[in-house]
Amino acid sequence: MIILGIDPGFAIVGFGVLESAGGRQRLLRCGAITTPAGQPLPARLRQIADDMETLIRTFSPDAMAVEELFFNNNVTTGISVAQARGVILLAAEREGVPIFEYSPSQVKQAVVGYGKAEKRQVMDMTRRLLDLKAVPKPDDAADAVAIALCHARSSHSRLSAFDPARPGSGRYEKRI
Repeated sequence: MIILGIDPGFAIVGFGVLESAGGRQRLLRCGAITTPAGQPLPARLRQIADDMETLIRTFSPDAMAVEELFFNNNVTTGISVAQARGVILLAAEREGVPIFEYSPSQVKQAVVGYGKAEKRQVMDMTRRLLDLKAVPKPDDAADAVAIALCHARSSHSRLSAFDPARPGSGRYEKRI
């Protein structure tokens, strides 16, 4: 199974592509989609959509794991990230890739074993589980790899337990 992990953002969208087979995962590629700060909103969203479609066509993922939105105090930033996240979900839907959503605590639980783990613990455990020499860079890419790893480590139960009322349970089906 090829899993595309996405850490949604507006200025930076982290991505990580994992191959998962027989309970083992291997990092194929990771990086970030970046949009210039001076560009108008529609141009930035179009770039995210275009780059997402290119990623999906390049790697033909069997699933896309996306982090759910988490709002802090900055609502303006949250709205921009929500718009970018919508474009990301639309790109996957158009390409027929099943979408699975995970909360930050679900990612931490799956990767570290503790839902309130610190970011550095998640990054270090991601490095260890994938037998990498270093934590992926930038941080957004590392987060996306952790999200993909979360799906790989929990997909055996989540893929077979479809529940349309539960986010991340495979409520989006792949079109043929």
